[in-house]
Amino acid sequence: MLTRHPFMQPKSVTGLNVFSGTLRILPDIGRILKGLYHLATAKPDKYQSLGRMFEIRASQHPDQCFLRYEDKQYSYQQFNQWSNRIAHYLDDTGIKSGDVVALMMENRPETLACVLAITKLGAIVSMINTTQRDEVLLHSLTTVTPQSVIIGEECIQAYNDVSSQINKAANFNQFYMADNTSNPAPQDFIDIASACKHASSDNLASTQSIQMKQTAYYIFTSGTTGLPKASILTHFRWIKAMGAFGLSAFRIRKDDVFYVCLPLYHNNALTVSWGSIVGAGATMVLARKFSASRFWDDCRHYGVTAFCYIGELCRYLLNQPAKENDRNHSVRVMGGNGLRPDIWMKFKHRFNVPQIMELYGASECNIAFVNSLNLDMTAGYCPMSFEVIEYDIEQDTPVLNSDGFMIPVTKGETGLLIAEVTERSPYEGYTNTQANRSKVLNNVFKAGDKYFNSGDLVQKQGYKHVAFIDRLGDTFRWKGENVATTEVEEVANQFPQIEHSVVYGVQIPNTDGRAGMAAITLSTPIEQFDTKTFTEHVKNKLPNYAVPIFIRIRPQQEITGTFKYKKGTLKADGFDYETFNEPVFVLLPGNTHYQKIDSHLNQKIKQGIFQF
Repeated sequence: MLTRHPFMQPKSVTGLNVFSGTLRILPDIGRILKGLYHLATAKPDKYQSLGRMFEIRASQHPDQCFLRYEDKQYSYQQFNQWSNRIAHYLDDTGIKSGDVVALMMENRPETLACVLAITKLGAIVSMINTTQRDEVLLHSLTTVTPQSVIIGEECIQAYNDVSSQINKAANFNQFYMADNTSNPAPQDFIDIASACKHASSDNLASTQSIQMKQTAYYIFTSGTTGLPKASILTHFRWIKAMGAFGLSAFRIRKDDVFYVCLPLYHNNALTVSWGSIVGAGATMVLARKFSASRFWDDCRHYGVTAFCYIGELCRYLLNQPAKENDRNHSVRVMGGNGLRPDIWMKFKHRFNVPQIMELYGASECNIAFVNSLNLDMTAGYCPMSFEVIEYDIEQDTPVLNSDGFMIPVTKGETGLLIAEVTERSPYEGYTNTQANRSKVLNNVFKAGDKYFNSGDLVQKQGYKHVAFIDRLGDTFRWKGENVATTEVEEVANQFPQIEHSVVYGVQIPNTDGRAGMAAITLSTPIEQFDTKTFTEHVKNKLPNYAVPIFIRIRPQQEITGTFKYKKGTLKADGFDYETFNEPVFVLLPGNTHYQKIDSHLNQKIKQGIFQF
């Protein structure tokens, strides 16, 4: 039997909730119907694409502001022409439909211009996480075999650290994009901004021949295990997001100003937010990075009316000292995922945001939920076929009935979310075939049916609504990122003093997601464990979000009869060393190395005093 997370108490959705929510959205029925039209007419074989949709907006509203970034501003026409110049130049270098171009740049206008340009050719953009380093970065750069790379000046060093290990074809090009400087391109790089300066700014003929079913870009996700997997995002998915999220749910208008501070290599920014903006012909305000202290000042400065979020972002904002002007802004809607029930109402009331459009949908998932009725503490509604089934956490497997089929939970209960794979809800999945097989369940309720395994526990709220509860398996979410435990284990095991490591996520009071914890066995006495050097090791080898917060020292690891580590017990133990009597170290915010937890420090962590 699944136990509900003590901090999460979502309620069932009632008929009255649905009725009152429907009444609230009636004034926007025209915009909703427009979104539903895009959904209904979106067919995989249809000749339509991200690039074509942008061209249509540029022709309809050429002088409308598309993008504001710091003190720069671009109209739809200007941005379309800029992307065309890049696309024509890349076309001249031999990039063609189906080719892959890896893109590694932080949030800035050039990033979006390159994505738009590459997709106009029918080529595929591989969106590289700019925080990745060493082995993880090398894997992401090579797993989809790119024909070329475009590297921002700010990422050159990280790329150069691994570039010699990339198996480059004879026609492999390395393009450089300066970061608001006049610095020349490094050796063996082509300055793409200079190279495309005199290229044609006309729309490309190739854009007209792109079908929705073609891949637009790869978003890297940790998946359930191992190194990052390239999740396939087609033009079909992008256009469906435009209709479902932007028009039907968020109901974005042409005069809206949409603030994007999440990284563009994330689905929330590149698919949900960008699709919503282009669908309405609205304006994007792009921030280089999220800043809790600057967030509302930016919203006031640019006249922001909408923004995208992840739950952690909202908690950071809530943790800022209260100000008299907290409610002094023009934001009418926020859309995203992961806003936890324990802060939902606090955030809504403190900052006076009328509409919270929570959504659910992983990069590789074939369906999505959205809180289109603006109810509280729900991931929303999905019209597609899905089910929530009973799941045995201890055995890590679905519960079966006497006929060998899976069992749906009843309203109010928690279980594993699965989504039927159909022509309307195809599973695009990963580029890795083996990973795809592990995500599809067969013969679920009858012989021959297929369902996508989300790997997530949700509460079945009724009226086709669900509330997110927790993640299954080895992957956990921290700082808005999915952390694959095998990656962290491999890095930890490289440290000379460690024999074995088992990594998992644990919950910290007043903190979203799960913090990384590594249970390790040492090859040296604990007194000789060099915590300072170990801290430097994991910080140099891992992205910040993947660095474990806690280290548990064990005399030996417990394994199952099939030689698997007993992670379930470790997760249940958490970080409270007083319950299992083994030493635990913590990396506190702002500290340079791990320190041993004593009773006093343990109590402070459990009280949620630290902002991890």
